Amino acid sequence: MLPAANRLTDGADFRLVTRRGRRAGRPRLVVHALVAAAEHETGADPRPPRTPAVARVGFVVSKAVGNSVTRHRVARRLRHVARDRLGTLPPGGALVVRALPMAAGASSAELGRDFDAALRRLGLAGGAAHPRSGGGV
Repeated sequence: MLPAANRLTDGADFRLVTRRGRRAGRPRLVVHALVAAAEHETGADPRPPRTPAVARVGFVVSKAVGNSVTRHRVARRLRHVARDRLGTLPPGGALVVRALPMAAGASSAELGRDFDAALRRLGLAGGAAHPRSGGGV
């Protein structure tokens, strides 16, 4: 389980991260990221700054992934993957991890590899980001 301070729970925060943040897709998941410093420097968020000192993570596992047992298993695995990497995430940043249908049959190790690759692509952990060719993120 993620510590309460690291949970992204407000629907408005989910919308803000998915609409204003950068995204990196992998075969089993898509990670949306919004780093607090960039959000407020550009004035993208009209609300007053709410930058907690810790990274927050939220999960979206839709019915396309499978039945309720499968969705909860995927969400549980993703929570554990994210919890193990909280120390590498930028303070004040927010992530939304959206599971894709291929996540239903994935092991925790496979989800972890996809999560790490998405973070690297976003430039949030473990090396430089891989720029996306042909447009914005």
